Amino acid sequence: MALAKGKRLNPLNIELDTLLAAGPLPAADVMALALYHPQHGYYRRAVGPWGFEGKDYYTALDLGPLLGQALALRLKQAWERLGRPAEFTILEAGAGRGWLGRDILNAAAGPFAASLRYIHLDDNKAARTAAEEALAPFLATGRAWFMRECECLEPFLGAVLSNELFDALPAQPWRWDGQQWVREMLTETGPEWQAHHEPMSAAWFESQNGSIESGDGSVWCESLPMVASTLANALRAGLFITIDYGDLAPRLLAKGADLRRYKGHTVDGKWWEEVGQCDLTADVDFTRLSTILEDTGLVEVAHESLSRWIRAHAPLTEWEAQWQALETAIRIKRMENLLQLTMPSMMGERFRVLEGWRWDSC
Repeated sequence: MALAKGKRLNPLNIELDTLLAAGPLPAADVMALALYHPQHGYYRRAVGPWGFEGKDYYTALDLGPLLGQALALRLKQAWERLGRPAEFTILEAGAGRGWLGRDILNAAAGPFAASLRYIHLDDNKAARTAAEEALAPFLATGRAWFMRECECLEPFLGAVLSNELFDALPAQPWRWDGQQWVREMLTETGPEWQAHHEPMSAAWFESQNGSIESGDGSVWCESLPMVASTLANALRAGLFITIDYGDLAPRLLAKGADLRRYKGHTVDGKWWEEVGQCDLTADVDFTRLSTILEDTGLVEVAHESLSRWIRAHAPLTEWEAQWQALETAIRIKRMENLLQLTMPSMMGERFRVLEGWRWDSC
């Protein structure tokens, strides 16, 4: 295979060669290997990929604290809706560097701050190291702690939170070729679309668009129900909220959603190249995610663009007044942070915010 012959740029090529010798691999299997291999996976490396110069991608958290501040207000509303409980636990799945938890905890004040407990859930080694520093004051006082992904989640009252979690789950691209569904595979000579019968994905795609045309297609995440329902079921009562890259199922089908590769702040569809050395992501099917969450018993499940969510829940007038007292350089950074979160050409329309609610069933 072209990507594995010659100089072996990373250890995963050897393992990939062995697997491909036995036959083609679904793209989702390659994505799982590339991201989550115990020793050599992209999300298991000692050095994190987040940031600007010399990194692969940045998140809303690299731009400033405004997302965390807006979420702190939204979580306070959930706390009040629950009757201001003495303990309000925030479980952040795929918590990364802990920056979102830090920003939320820093923004909280008064009785709400006193009630907050934050759980960082992420097995990424680099993330854990960075989070130990970011959350240090809260770890020291017992307001924050770490959990591993293998640990059992006991039901709690509060909120389940995630930011760019579901787009990192292994996903399989599918296409309708005019006669049948085909899936993207990796062979010894490169990627190919091959016919395959998979009733669940086919039934879902066809239920979302009654007039599928040749070339239409989307991604199917096999683990989405398990991951989403595990998190939702840990919530005894409170708010489920996730921020991620994706769209409605019919729109994803129409545009032929596929896997993306991020390397050095550039993006392309060459998911089969430099396995383990690049980030791979897939659009989140928010229609399917909503259905899964409703099946767990969540109510009021709805989603909207990040831009609209920020405009609805962030105290924009208060922010503007507060920023007048800041140094010019800091004030400019705050404005740039806000523009990234709200402008259609930036993060504001590329990301969606999904919310759901669970009332205490006990």
